[in-house]
Amino acid sequence: MIKSALDVRFISGFLLAHLLMFFTFSDKAVFWYFFTATMLLLICYVVAKDKLDDKLSLVKYLFIGILSGTLLFFLFWAGNQLIEFFHIPVMKQVTSLYKRFGPDLFWHYLALILVIVPGEEIFWRGFIQKRLLSFTNNGTSIIVSAIMYSSVHLYSNQIMLPFAALVAGLVWGWLYAWRRSMPLVIVSHLVFDLFLFVIMPFR
Repeated sequence: MIKSALDVRFISGFLLAHLLMFFTFSDKAVFWYFFTATMLLLICYVVAKDKLDDKLSLVKYLFIGILSGTLLFFLFWAGNQLIEFFHIPVMKQVTSLYKRFGPDLFWHYLALILVIVPGEEIFWRGFIQKRLLSFTNNGTSIIVSAIMYSSVHLYSNQIMLPFAALVAGLVWGWLYAWRRSMPLVIVSHLVFDLFLFVIMPFR
């Protein structure tokens, strides 16, 4: 951890992500433009100097990615059912999140699939967590990178989004630490988002 604190590229990348996400969440009207641009910039930041891990065959990363993304979605679905059943006063936040930040135009979905999901995984798992793994053990890298991933969602001013990002970040972080495959976590994230926004949205 001490060495990671001295990693200028690591710290600069994290601060850049915070700065970009601050502006991304600042105005609903430009959210999808800024979010797409942010992920493109962060992808460039990573791939300019870092190599991406790909240690699984196509069949394996598709199978594990689809399965894990589906299971993660149903974990969230079960949590949403409990919230509704017990009338926990965060349901309005879930509805507000969809209304404020959910995709509603065709190009939003296209950007989500082609840029945003790959960009988040390339930066948060392929760069942040990978750097942490070079200084710490698997468990620490998973927890710390998930907290860092969650932290940029605080600018949404909705507590449910950072919490959801933390839970999802722990799962994708574990997958990455376990298999060291960037395509795997991208597929898992894509499947999760397809369920969340297209197949079975919580609306």
